[in-house]
Amino acid sequence: MHRLRIKFGRGLEIKFISHLDIIRLWYRAFRRAGIKLAYSEGFNPHPKISVAAPLAIGVTSEAELMDVYTAGFVSPHSMKTCISQQLPLGMEILQVNNIATTLPPLQAQVRFAEYIVEIGSQKRKDHLLTSLTSLLAKEKLQWQHWRDTGPRQYDLRALIDDLWLVDRHDGCGILGMRLRCDDRGSGRPEQVAKALDLKQPLSIHRTRLILETN
Repeated sequence: MHRLRIKFGRGLEIKFISHLDIIRLWYRAFRRAGIKLAYSEGFNPHPKISVAAPLAIGVTSEAELMDVYTAGFVSPHSMKTCISQQLPLGMEILQVNNIATTLPPLQAQVRFAEYIVEIGSQKRKDHLLTSLTSLLAKEKLQWQHWRDTGPRQYDLRALIDDLWLVDRHDGCGILGMRLRCDDRGSGRPEQVAKALDLKQPLSIHRTRLILETN
């Protein structure tokens, strides 16, 4: 069994495709490319593919990570070449590397995710900077978020590692966010924008996943 890590991007063309549909898309791509995947054991074996921190619907990315286990050796170059021909517009393989099978599962290694978030705002640059500084200065920020199962209460500040202003122009503020993304919780850019008293983001783009091994 061989393990490879694929870094890929998701563009505007497929930003509304669900995580499960993305996994099905990858299954079809491997099958059409003739790549033999390794399967899990048990009563219901399935191809061994794991995606780190599944992307929310409507978010684009240049930093998605996926570990793929193949039945035999496949070189990173062959994997990238064969699979790229089977992917739809908006899905792009950026890098493929060999990964030791002894390393922990990919999901267990993720610690933070970084985003570029575009938000409509008439606030001046100095006011935006003050808002970011004020939020980062808080020790706690009790927050309530409604889900289908009801309200969820948590400390939003604990999920924010850093915030910064990238740019401010044409009635928009562009913010950088490094948010926690592990078993203790995952920060959501739209919730951070709300905490900053800003509008719903116009766009959210993930630029980096930070792993424990980094």
